[in-house]
Amino acid sequence: MKIGLYFGTFNPIHVGHLIIANHMAEHADLDQIWMVVTPHNPLKKKSTLLDDYHRLQMVHLATEDFPKIKPSDIEFKLSQPNYTVNTLVHLEEKYPKYEFSLIMGEDNLKSLHKWKNYEVILENHDVFVYPRLETKGSAEEKISTNTDNLDLKILQKFGPKIHMIDAPVVEISSTFIRDNIKKGKNVQPLLPAKVWKYIDHNNFYKK
Repeated sequence: MKIGLYFGTFNPIHVGHLIIANHMAEHADLDQIWMVVTPHNPLKKKSTLLDDYHRLQMVHLATEDFPKIKPSDIEFKLSQPNYTVNTLVHLEEKYPKYEFSLIMGEDNLKSLHKWKNYEVILENHDVFVYPRLETKGSAEEKISTNTDNLDLKILQKFGPKIHMIDAPVVEISSTFIRDNIKKGKNVQPLLPAKVWKYIDHNNFYKK
């Protein structure tokens, strides 16, 4: 089974996340999308980050009607601070018959060379990339514009591992949602209905 890993704090998960995840499930060479909830890093100030299990519960609520999209708390069980390469090793050991790939936005692709052991990741895993607003165009155009920002050696060695997916551009941010909830604005259209009810019931992000 081919699994696409979509990492995020999901604070909160919103319709933009679901649009990307569903597009990858339907149009990329993937059987399932796992929404991997990133736990709070104990070395960083918590700020507006909700408790790990509240964010996981919101992902459960958002994805329960999408059979190809699953929530994952795999990183909750790993020592912090954690790195993606460690998560991938753990998943390969736990699910040896599964094939894991990464899902990321073009902004993250441009900084991939800064990730810990990024070469190990690219040697063993494919990367499915969705567009951001500044580079929306055809898949071919996105490949050319994005590769200009990548190290040539990375492209020569790992180009076939990087797949540009012509997904919808969705510019909704969790920060925008949190800020507007605090201001008393109506953000319901930006959230799955069950997630909005959970947030409203628990009075999250209002302070």
